[in-house]
Amino acid sequence: MLDFNQNDIEVNKPSRKKPIYPINTDLRKYLVKYGREVYLPIHYEDLQRFTYSIPLKDKTGKDAYWETVSYDMREWQYLSEALIKVYAILKTEGDFSFVNQLDVARIDFCAFGNSQPFRIRIKNRFNDNCDHYYIKKADASRVYGLELEHLLSPNRMTYFTNNQTLIEEHIPGIPGDEFIKHYLNRPETNQIRFAKEFVKFNERCFMRLLGDMRSYNFVVDITPDIENIDYVIRAIDFDQQSYEGRKNLYLPQFFKDNYPFVEQVGKVLNKESITQYQAEERTKVVFRLASALYRMKELLDIMCHDNISSPEKIGKLASDLSEHFKQNKFLRAKTMGHIVKTQLKQILLTKLKMVPKTKIRFDD
Repeated sequence: MLDFNQNDIEVNKPSRKKPIYPINTDLRKYLVKYGREVYLPIHYEDLQRFTYSIPLKDKTGKDAYWETVSYDMREWQYLSEALIKVYAILKTEGDFSFVNQLDVARIDFCAFGNSQPFRIRIKNRFNDNCDHYYIKKADASRVYGLELEHLLSPNRMTYFTNNQTLIEEHIPGIPGDEFIKHYLNRPETNQIRFAKEFVKFNERCFMRLLGDMRSYNFVVDITPDIENIDYVIRAIDFDQQSYEGRKNLYLPQFFKDNYPFVEQVGKVLNKESITQYQAEERTKVVFRLASALYRMKELLDIMCHDNISSPEKIGKLASDLSEHFKQNKFLRAKTMGHIVKTQLKQILLTKLKMVPKTKIRFDD
């Protein structure tokens, strides 16, 4: 059991700049097989030809870490037509019958993130309703993160790749740092339900080794329930999938930015409740795993032979997890993919045996 002790909060900071790892041949075949690799009428490099940019401010006038970019007229005409088609591919499997009622309202660029994303704002001409999606550099780490999220979390992910370009849908929700400022301490916020969800989110991240889940890298989805409010925490940044070497960088509870959430868990949940919610989440992951067993095994086999981190970080994480679980099998891992496979087996093995009529194995 992971103890939510407020005294264990650390000033954890992931690497400031993570390299982009290319998608190898085996991963590309996997993406083609499962419909993730598609033809796109535009690529990431096309959006880099902007002429100038203006810093974008949030509603309070503060720097939003994004810049609105502009292009010359001829370039803009080509880009806007292609970007609307990409939106149709992302949302309606390439049905272009409605594209005449759509416009590209704005293109924003963020140099702050590892993937240096472009955010595309699409507006419906008829009712002015807006939607967003993202165009990024295709990074193997991020693709593994998106696939693991799709297969193991309660959330389905819509994304496509084309050569070195990655297209992702927008994940709606309140950014975690904004939730802390404006929602966490509201009288109508159900503190117990939110604390329960944070425990489960913490468990999900650790199980599949998704790192750097500081408050601004996830969102909170608030849904009215039968008699109260329900909360779902969703990761929105997958760049740090199995990259860092320190174990605690894969546990949201250890980030200083998340201290208010950890403090809330300590106030409203006892150790027995925390253990119960962790067990509940592991059980749910087992059944998700059982329903996508062969696809998951195929992904992990590819990941086990891929290079998505440095030997030093791999050795450090293997050592940390070996010490945490008191298991030397982590020390045999030569890649981050092998560590992820060992981690899932370690945490879920007892639960896996309880799934009826299902032979679940992850052969080393």
